Amino acid sequence: MEIIINAWHSLTGFWNWFLSQISTPAWDNYFYWLVSISLFVYALEIIIPWRKEQKLIRKDFFLDAFYMFFNYFFFYMIGFAAIAFLGEQFTLEISRNLGLGDLWFIKLNNLPTWLQLLIYFIIVDFTHFCVHVMLHKVPWLWSFHKVHHSVKEMGFAAHLRYHWMENVVYKSISYFPIAIIGGFNLEFVFIVHIIQTTIGHLNHANINLNYGPLKYLLNNPAMHIWHHSKELPEGKSGVNFGISLSVWDYLFKTNHIPHNGRDIDLGFEKVDTYPESFMGQLTEPFRKKKKS
Repeated sequence: MEIIINAWHSLTGFWNWFLSQISTPAWDNYFYWLVSISLFVYALEIIIPWRKEQKLIRKDFFLDAFYMFFNYFFFYMIGFAAIAFLGEQFTLEISRNLGLGDLWFIKLNNLPTWLQLLIYFIIVDFTHFCVHVMLHKVPWLWSFHKVHHSVKEMGFAAHLRYHWMENVVYKSISYFPIAIIGGFNLEFVFIVHIIQTTIGHLNHANINLNYGPLKYLLNNPAMHIWHHSKELPEGKSGVNFGISLSVWDYLFKTNHIPHNGRDIDLGFEKVDTYPESFMGQLTEPFRKKKKS
């Protein structure tokens, strides 16, 4: 009961934080960072569009914009507070019962700040890569991830079109890298989140951006569009799973860029019959499917 009460206090505390984010601009304000990043990437879509025939107000532009703010705050920032707190309590309880004590296996205290940040970023990104692979390979997780892959025209806001259950999965698992790293600056969570948001927006944007040799390190639009391809290589449940870094795909042989993918069809089998409304997409994974 105490855990539930504390989780509720944490949740309501983050609701008050959310209201302050809107009303108080600051360098560590998530709301204004999201707006600034979105306007910047949207400007790039206008200046250097990759698919020139695609409208500036593309199909589902406003739906994705709603998803962007809904997921970024209500289920990312606010929901993460309760999930992280429960994850911490659960982990500590297991630790006490097993007599493990301190779970911090990686201690960053004595390292330079830039190296601490880099290590934290790499660990978090690899964790997200692994979760992303699971979302494609585990059928019940794929039923939720389909929401993200129902995008038919790529644009920056498509980055944050996903089912709220993905936040539960990602944030629950993402807690463990935090649990095993001791002595890192909590501001790293904010910094890494902003970096991931920027790269994610760019990956989904309709922009002609060439990273040169850095494409083997950083995820990019030309690579990520193949992740959304309707037609996948035979026997594959997905390709190009990298979130911010593409290096994981090259290391684990999940990379796939057969040619310029500017005009490929996006989605999945029977995507044309998938619900197009916000509520329809949120409820679709919970509907019972008729047996063929």
